[in-house]
Amino acid sequence: MGEYVQLGAVKTWYAEHGEGEPLVLMHGGLLDARFFAGNLPALAEHFHVYTPERRGHGHTPDVEGPISYQLMADDTIAFLEAVVGEPADVVGHSDGAMVAMLVAMQRPELVKRLVLISGGFNKSGEADPEMGWDIPMMTQFLGPAYGEVSPDGEDHFPVMAAKIGEMFAKEPDLRASELSAITARTLIMYADDDIVTLAHSVDMYDSIPNSELAVVPGTSHFLTQEKPGLVNQIVVDFLIHEPVPTMAPIRRAPAS
Repeated sequence: MGEYVQLGAVKTWYAEHGEGEPLVLMHGGLLDARFFAGNLPALAEHFHVYTPERRGHGHTPDVEGPISYQLMADDTIAFLEAVVGEPADVVGHSDGAMVAMLVAMQRPELVKRLVLISGGFNKSGEADPEMGWDIPMMTQFLGPAYGEVSPDGEDHFPVMAAKIGEMFAKEPDLRASELSAITARTLIMYADDDIVTLAHSVDMYDSIPNSELAVVPGTSHFLTQEKPGLVNQIVVDFLIHEPVPTMAPIRRAPAS
């Protein structure tokens, strides 16, 4: 069972699972914490997992006005400060990864380790830039699940889809050079057939100083659901083990 916390204008819903060091799990756009059903048990074996749902997503009601990644990052910072109360590992998928990225850039003292799954940093990384934002199709596909938990009701889903679509038309809009602000040890994870290009993932890897890169074969943007066991194994290994000393380092070679 989850509970609510009032964070500014947002009545944020979250649940807690497991025991240990804190880990905040950030869902994708137009989805909610249920999306991580195949991943949560493996994480909760090792961590005290928080699953906040962002404004207008899942059990958290919408807030009047547009939505932006920065607003959602501000909400997440408030959640980390008010509810978690200490630095946490942060794992985000898709839009959740972009929000987590901004938090790590702007408030590095709140993020211990960072896992970014299938989240790009600007529009140049889109694998299919001509793909339309079909709200009727999204409503048919995602609306019923939204209506099961949203206090705004299923009829509000097209409103949320329009807000996210307006945001996504312009954002994210970061430069690769800005990613150097991320000081947390970071795992960058993509599918080999993602909505973000593999070249973009390499740009992220090259730009985030203390980062590691994983590409999950035979998967799409929904890799966390398609191969949860493999994704869980990689993520948990990253989070519970320190980096190994590699035998032939090039990128990580000590400065002479």
